[in-house]
Amino acid sequence: MSDVFSKDGAQIRIKSVRAQDIRFPTSRELDGSDAMNPAPDYSAAYVTITTDHGPEGHGLTFTIGRGNEICVAAVKAIEPLLVGASLEELFTDLGGMWRRVTGDSQLRWLGPDKGVIHLSSAAVINALWDLYAKCLDKPVWRILTEMAPQEIVDLVDWRYLRDALDPGRARERLEEQMAGRKARTDEMLADGFPAYTTSAGWLGYSDDKMRTLLKEAMEEGWTHFKMKVGKDIDDDLRRAALIREVIGPDRKLMMDANQVWGSGEAIANMERLGVYNPIWIEEPTSPDDILGHARIARAIPPIGVATGEHCHNAVMFKQLLQAKAINFCQIDSCRLAGPNEIVGVLLLADYFGVPVCPHAGGVGLCEYVQHLSLFDYIAVSGSLDNRVLEYVDHLHEHFEHPVVMRAGRYMPPKAPGYSITMKPASLKEHSYPSGTAWKKSSG
Repeated sequence: MSDVFSKDGAQIRIKSVRAQDIRFPTSRELDGSDAMNPAPDYSAAYVTITTDHGPEGHGLTFTIGRGNEICVAAVKAIEPLLVGASLEELFTDLGGMWRRVTGDSQLRWLGPDKGVIHLSSAAVINALWDLYAKCLDKPVWRILTEMAPQEIVDLVDWRYLRDALDPGRARERLEEQMAGRKARTDEMLADGFPAYTTSAGWLGYSDDKMRTLLKEAMEEGWTHFKMKVGKDIDDDLRRAALIREVIGPDRKLMMDANQVWGSGEAIANMERLGVYNPIWIEEPTSPDDILGHARIARAIPPIGVATGEHCHNAVMFKQLLQAKAINFCQIDSCRLAGPNEIVGVLLLADYFGVPVCPHAGGVGLCEYVQHLSLFDYIAVSGSLDNRVLEYVDHLHEHFEHPVVMRAGRYMPPKAPGYSITMKPASLKEHSYPSGTAWKKSSG
């Protein structure tokens, strides 16, 4: 394997870790609008890792506008931890690579394992995985699903997780699933991974626009739809009635409150909205309120509680699962620090019997999470029961290898890497504040 990390007899080493402030003016059309975030500008702290004589790695973390520059600054603070390191040194110990980026004692003080420093660590670690996959000439999901069970277990920092799940038990579970890996891989290559769409249900859209988008989505084969709630309960009820009327009684509906309610308010509102038969209420209250989520989960069955896009780290997911506070686990590929930490959460969720339905949308999140859901199904859970992956239909045109959807399903990516390399022209146009996309708005 070491041959792929050297060229002309010399080891390839990391030369630089650069970050760019990339923003898209999505607030102009209210794309992405919800009760907590009425006018987001979807943004990315975009990382490029260069090597002295090898390929580049690309990664990003997602924000919604102001403050993106802080993530860019944090990436610059991480850069000295990697410059000069050989790829062989990093990639022959992927668990050690993760600890090298997240474990610096002075930077760790800014978290630990949360906030801007963790978002920026995610961007860097995602870029390292992209670089690793390009060296091996495979997409990330292929690499993960071809790993031996012990190699997968070794990706994870078990220090704070082993009290809930012993690493040996995790390895046994992965070994149990080995026999079905090939069949599930073939199934995904033929049929793809099931998805739901959020694109029709943004809070800022008019009734006519929602109707049009819902009908278009149904014609394309979509069966699962998510709507935003939380601004006004009477308006939520009216919009839910409209959506249920359009999609009919059999298609699935999800609701997302984006943290605007207290736990008591969430229970009261979902008792009223339950008449429209939603599968789940997403982020019903503060993302940090584990016991509040547990209280809601006990009060509103058969409606499930979904959360995770603002869950800082694997330890919080562990406690949400231990407290029976969530019925659906929503990992975020940029808030958790890359595939290493996410693999730990996937193993925990499988152990506790909770399906994983990743958060996506944003900038590049759909491109990332397709790899993670494929790995979850093929190597960890072996089940599609109650598992759907979020899809939002904007900004994909800026990526060199955007997601491929077919009849409401993600088709497995084929290009080497993590599917996150953006087109140079898009980076130039949306560089903040100098790009032409922003000069137009200020003019």
